[in-house]
Amino acid sequence: MKDSALITIGLPVALAVIMFGLGLSLTTDDFRRVARSPKAVAFALTVQIVVLPLVAFGLVTVFDMDPLLAVGVMLLAASPGGTTANLFSHLFRGDVAFNITLTAINSVLAAVTIPLITNLAIGYFDAEGDLGLQFGKVLQVIAIVLIPVGIGMLVRKRSAEFAARADRPVRVFSIAVLVAVSLAALLGERENLADYLRQVGLVTGLFCLASLSIGYGGARLLRLSEPQAVASAMEVGIHNTTVALTIALSILDSTEVAIPSAVYSVLMYVLATAFGYAITRTRSGNPSTTG
Repeated sequence: MKDSALITIGLPVALAVIMFGLGLSLTTDDFRRVARSPKAVAFALTVQIVVLPLVAFGLVTVFDMDPLLAVGVMLLAASPGGTTANLFSHLFRGDVAFNITLTAINSVLAAVTIPLITNLAIGYFDAEGDLGLQFGKVLQVIAIVLIPVGIGMLVRKRSAEFAARADRPVRVFSIAVLVAVSLAALLGERENLADYLRQVGLVTGLFCLASLSIGYGGARLLRLSEPQAVASAMEVGIHNTTVALTIALSILDSTEVAIPSAVYSVLMYVLATAFGYAITRTRSGNPSTTG
């Protein structure tokens, strides 16, 4: 599997298409919107960039995980929120414009934060071999994450009609790639799968619940509106696991590092749906929380 052209060439190309599609949904106004609600944006980004990696580090340390799996959890924590967060936010009446702003900024920051956090994790957990993201590999991360987003934004600026037409096909393609890659990663390690699931299932599940809870609860403590709190929860709880999977499989060349993201990509849909219904029921039972 490691030498497969599908993984080494096809997957980065697929991710580039997905990130291009993300760019098609963004405008420069999404970045300007930061000035209108700086407290909300600062909170969500601090959780995404600082708090989540610390939570992940605490979990992998407490559960004494295998070094490569631990690196995989840290890579997952460093990956940005995904466009699926916008869909969940819309479903549970969150502030979708706020999600789009966070996704835009996160996608830019991820080109720096992913290599930084992943390299720190590789060094700390003494992961085997030449797993590190050297300068050339860092450039690969930038190329497949940041550049396609920029191109997508330029295309949207030139033709909003094309961007609107391409939105649905790219979303369908994104989900198909995520499902295919997650299954491939899990099947590629099928001999060790039961052991990995035992190690990773609980940690990734706890990490997802912690992400959703911190995103929502912290926003409410800061007296952000209910829609912003929902958007924050979905943004920090639903990661762009395709980014993490691509980096693990095609850049780090490690199926084991990909396992946490593959498992998370399944769990996050279930847990985020349950979390969304829970806060919606709480909201309907207490009208004063509509904030």
